[in-house]
Amino acid sequence: MSASTTAPATAPATRPRRRVTGVAVTAWVLGLVFCFPALWMVLTSFHAESDAATNPPSFAASLTLDGYRTFFGGGGGPTPWPPLVNSLTASFFSTVLVLLLALPAAYALSIRRVRKWTDVLFFFLSTKMLPVVAGLLPIYLFARNTGLLDNIWLLVLLYTSMNLPIAVWMMQSFLSDVPVSIIEAAQVDGARLPTVLSRVVAPVAAPGIAATALICFIFSWNELLFARVLTGVVASTAPVHLTTFVTSQGLFLAQLCAASVVVSLPVLAAGYAAQDKLVQGLSLGAVK
Repeated sequence: MSASTTAPATAPATRPRRRVTGVAVTAWVLGLVFCFPALWMVLTSFHAESDAATNPPSFAASLTLDGYRTFFGGGGGPTPWPPLVNSLTASFFSTVLVLLLALPAAYALSIRRVRKWTDVLFFFLSTKMLPVVAGLLPIYLFARNTGLLDNIWLLVLLYTSMNLPIAVWMMQSFLSDVPVSIIEAAQVDGARLPTVLSRVVAPVAAPGIAATALICFIFSWNELLFARVLTGVVASTAPVHLTTFVTSQGLFLAQLCAASVVVSLPVLAAGYAAQDKLVQGLSLGAVK
């Protein structure tokens, strides 16, 4: 009797375990499939140009650091440090400006809502519907007439204006979960709006702010069109520097992969540093 009664009880318990195992294996396989191009790029960056250009590719080719040496100016090539510094400058300062402008705007649209706040949100979103190339010529003419061509601070202003609508839209969703009671308590104690935003709202909405900051930083770091047209030698950014590896002499695949790995590291480092806040912020947005 005991054997007959325990057998049916264990059978249902094994089925969920098998389902969980199958889902986990499927998730790992899909994750590896999506990560394969990045892993292949890293592997190719350690190959010589002759091995990187073979078809089909050789997995057992000898490894070398020649691609990284060439990227960092070995052999008399151009140094990548000015473009990397320019990208870091434009991305960092534009992200800071976006957060400084988006936080009070999101506060006015979520906690102390202005009249017709939904129309305001739609207006912010509608600014992203214009194709970027449609505004390229007017911006170029403006930069030429004002002497701002090949100026990194022009890119800072452009990236700020491009990322601000997305930041306001995201932070409005995050700030709507901030309890109004703690804001009212701070105001009763005499806190003004800057104090409320910096010491009450910002700590509570830190995960959402971190997620917004990282997304704006990635968008600024990866932007190519405006940087390619509006910069030259002085303010050239890292994505523009990557295009120099595609020349009339051919495609230097190993060097391009090495440069892509190095250029991707700052974004990966920023995501790793803010991973706790980022997961909280993105999961909060997903639940909404």
